[in-house]
Amino acid sequence: MSTKRVLAFDFGASSGRAILGTFDGEKITLNEIHRFSNDPVKVGDTLYWDILRLFHEIKQGILKAKHLGGFDSIGIDTWGVDFGLIGCDGALLENPVHYRDERNNGMIEEADKIISKEELYSLTGIQFMQFNTLYQLLSLKLKRPHILERTKRLLFMPDLMSYMLTGEIFSEYSIATTSQLVDLKTGEWSYSLMDRFGFPKDIFAPIVKTGTEIGRLRADIAEELGVDRVKVIAVAGHDTQSAVTAVPSLQKDFAFISSGTWSLLGTESDKPFLTKEAMDFNITNEGGFEGSIAFLKNICGLWLIQESRRQWIREGEEHSYAELERFALDAEPFKCFIDPDAPDFLTMGDLPNRIREFCRRTNQYVPRTKGEIVRCIYESLSMKYKYTLSGIEKCTKKVYDKIHVVGGGVKDTFLCALTADSCNRTVCAGPIEATVLGNISVQLLADGSIESIEKAREIISRCEDIRVYEPKNPEAYDAAYDRFLSILNG
Repeated sequence: MSTKRVLAFDFGASSGRAILGTFDGEKITLNEIHRFSNDPVKVGDTLYWDILRLFHEIKQGILKAKHLGGFDSIGIDTWGVDFGLIGCDGALLENPVHYRDERNNGMIEEADKIISKEELYSLTGIQFMQFNTLYQLLSLKLKRPHILERTKRLLFMPDLMSYMLTGEIFSEYSIATTSQLVDLKTGEWSYSLMDRFGFPKDIFAPIVKTGTEIGRLRADIAEELGVDRVKVIAVAGHDTQSAVTAVPSLQKDFAFISSGTWSLLGTESDKPFLTKEAMDFNITNEGGFEGSIAFLKNICGLWLIQESRRQWIREGEEHSYAELERFALDAEPFKCFIDPDAPDFLTMGDLPNRIREFCRRTNQYVPRTKGEIVRCIYESLSMKYKYTLSGIEKCTKKVYDKIHVVGGGVKDTFLCALTADSCNRTVCAGPIEATVLGNISVQLLADGSIESIEKAREIISRCEDIRVYEPKNPEAYDAAYDRFLSILNG
């Protein structure tokens, strides 16, 4: 076959990249050609995404790819739940609002007045988190109804960026399911749910399958940048689902952790799990490639380290992540724990002090040094992984003998080793660039260059560096786990 070259844009909560992927029939080669920060902007009381800056960076990535010989298609993945609102003239009504914005506070409780959690979960199968699209829309309806009244279309972040490139309106399946407004039994919008909440139904775009060619680059953009009107593919727009697509497992049943700002721990299934047991564990069902379901739990991940580091920088003390890991290695183990998903740690700010307050409030040792704080975070995350894996295994009635860790957290060797010990499972860490590889793989699947997702995963497992961690001291974690559960259960 002839060599294929595709361009993947991967947006995380703090940065974005343009990656040129080349496939020669045997191996996918990645070339990061453009990297940029993704900095939310607070104006007044509202935290926004700077979508115009991000679109400028997309154009810069396209230009750099052109200078390196061109490409055949474009795919975009981003974080979930957030959206832009398009008016009748086709223009944005306002910058998209950040999922950590305070407008979402109290919206779960407001939704409970309209529909019970049991009924909502039986329809959508989505984990209850206050920043879900449903709760953001409820906040708009209650506090700024004039915005919804002026809205012609709602577009999730990857679909919004694709719209800006092509002019085409659509909602890709995986990103749509993060909204908590899709009926997972049908794979379509739950219009009855929208009626219950009073949301305008016509603002939701038609849902398309992951891997659909949704259009071509707009003529004016192609002329501006001096490129061909290449195809734009609706890859798995939710970055988690792009990462799941690239999990290098040759087995059908596997457990994974997509590790980065968030930790997404779960498994892949042919069907959703909509049981009361799954709801009680607050596990989510998100759509993926070929209609698959990622049965997973969102866990506050390396955000805790990132935001702690930012606070120390604000205080005039800057340390690399490698230095913070060394501090943690030198600290005494199992001194204290936090629940990584406690409301205390959701918003930006002085995370180290909030961790101390949490430990003080729960009658634990209060960490003093940076090493003690970072160790507390790492050990708490590994314990939360053990707790979550246990819940998933109870719901699926399966046991997973290994955990595939993919994403940026693969570089955090200390956390990978702690995860093996805490969960008492073999950890296979890699690839780091799972999200990008998933994005690129779907583009190659869309044009027939790769025949199946199984083949894509086989290529990735053969060509990527996978590091294996075996449990070394699981007994020590078993002894500490009861203490962690007592903190978790209050």
